[in-house]
Formats: sequence, C-alpha cells, structure tokens
Amino acid sequence: MALVKCPKKQVNLFYSLDCEELAHKVALLSPHVILQNIKWRSFADGFPNIYINNAEELRGQHVAFLASFSSPAQVFEQLSVIYALPRLFVASFTLVLPFFPTGSFERMEEEGDVATAFTLARMLSNIPISRGGPTSLVIYDIHALQERFYFGDEVLPLFETGIPLLRQRLSQLPDADNVVIAFPDDGAWKRFHKLFDNFSVVVCTKVREGDKRIVRLKEGHVSGHHVVIVDDLVQSGGTLVECQKVLAANGAAKVSAYVTHGVFPKQSWERFLHKSGSLENAFSYFWITDSCPLTVKAIANKAPFEVLSLAGSIADALQI
Repeated sequence: MALVKCPKKQVNLFYSLDCEELAHKVALLSPHVILQNIKWRSFADGFPNIYINNAEELRGQHVAFLASFSSPAQVFEQLSVIYALPRLFVASFTLVLPFFPTGSFERMEEEGDVATAFTLARMLSNIPISRGGPTSLVIYDIHALQERFYFGDEVLPLFETGIPLLRQRLSQLPDADNVVIAFPDDGAWKRFHKLFDNFSVVVCTKVREGDKRIVRLKEGHVSGHHVVIVDDLVQSGGTLVECQKVLAANGAAKVSAYVTHGVFPKQSWERFLHKSGSLENAFSYFWITDSCPLTVKAIANKAPFEVLSLAGSIADALQI
C-alpha cells in the first residue's frame, strides 16, 4: 500500500544576523517558510538583550532557527534564543546549523586535550524538548560522521551534504566529461567517495620527509583532466595549495576545488584570488557553500570563487 504524502507544513524561520541573506533565500525558494524577526540588542555591559517577536503567536506552530556560530562570542546569544524557542509551546523545533565549527576537534591525542566537538554537542543536546518532541538538528558535512554519537537523545541530528550542489555545477561545465575528483587525503576519500560513483577519482596523501610533511599522489591518473579537489572544509588552505601543485606536476590540465565550509580565518582566502593578467592562477574554480556567511560576503565577485547556496536544501530539510 502506497504511503500517503502529508501536506507541507508552514515553518516560522528565525535567524541570526549573519544568516539574514541565507534565510531570505530559503524563504524565496519555499512558500511554506515564513520569516520571523528577533531584536538582537545588548545591555551596557555587552551581554545580550534579546526579544523574540510574536512569541505568543508561535503556540502550536512549527518553528526553526538558522544559526551561524562564526565566533565563540556569538554562541551564547544564539543559544539563548535556541533554548527559548522550544519553550513557547511550539508544535516542533528545528535548528539548522550549516557549519558545526568545532567538528575538526573531535579527538584526544594525549591526556589533557579537550575535544570541543563533544563540548558543543553536549550544549546542543540540552535544547529543551518542544511539544512535538526532540529538536531536529540539521548540520551539513560534519567533519566526522561518528560525531553523531556525541549528541544525546534529546536531539535528532540530521546530517546533510552539499555534494549534490557540486555535482549539479560540474554537470554544467563545458568540460564536464573530462572531470576527475581528487581527495586531499584518505579521510576525505572515506567521507565522500561514495557520492562520486560515476566519476574517476584520485587520492593524495601526506608523507613525512624529515621534519616536513609532503603531499604526494597516492593513486589515480590526472594527466589531461580537469581535476576537482573535494573536502569538507578549508582553513588556511595550505593542504589544497600543495595538492594543486602535485596534481599540476602530474599533468592535470586544470585544477579546481570544492569545500562545503569556507572558514578561511585571517582572510586566508586571499591566497587563492586570481591576479589580473597572471598566468599562474592555480585554481580555475573554487566552490564553497554559504554555510559560513562572513566568508561569502568577503569573497563576493572575486575569482575563482563561486558560492553554491544551501538554501534549497535547507528548505527541503525543514519539511522533514
């Protein structure tokens, strides 16, 4: 017997200030998303003075919050709202946190290391249960899938990926049939290779030579191909730069890159910019999503960067 499809639910979407542009894109793509406002103010001592508009009208409604933990200072004020919204007698609550910022700090290599991925997961696991049950927590391309076990039973983590956006963009390239996917290390291969079943893939690796770690081509052939390096996030970009050099040295016709999360602390994106008239522009394209909104503003209209928006995917996730 066929399952009966439920009607689409109306979702009241609140958002952090950094996510305003992304929230508007989500609402533009979905008639079932209603944008709501929060007054983000501060007291004289710097602590947040926050007001949720239309709080009483949210009773019995589906509610979501689009968050961006772009700095530790922003986490407290947004958590204050995230903890408050489920208590307003809402029918359900969904938290969309496109980038889980402590995801790469998930391990302890020696006694004394603090796994802050677990810390943030515990904070989010304490979101109050709404009338509809546990909070749905939507995260894109978390650094390690095993981090789902860091969350308690009070939240339901939904791990989504930005890779379909990349695949769609690759299909639009004039040399789409010549694209090869490269992974900068074995971790990236394990994380993403099943999402590229119909592509040829190559894998790079880091080997130690004396006191240095050198990037080498571990397996695969790149000669004459447009090679696209795929990873979950970029910080300084050093690994991507070294990987590009190795791929070019092995005959790649072009090299591009994709990361879901363009973190780029200290404006490290500048090292990838195309220079006018230069023949040494290493990356043909550099695709990121809008999971890190401050980066999106910084690299706007700057080659080789292109932004692949998560808005449509978020709109779909809000209906789950």
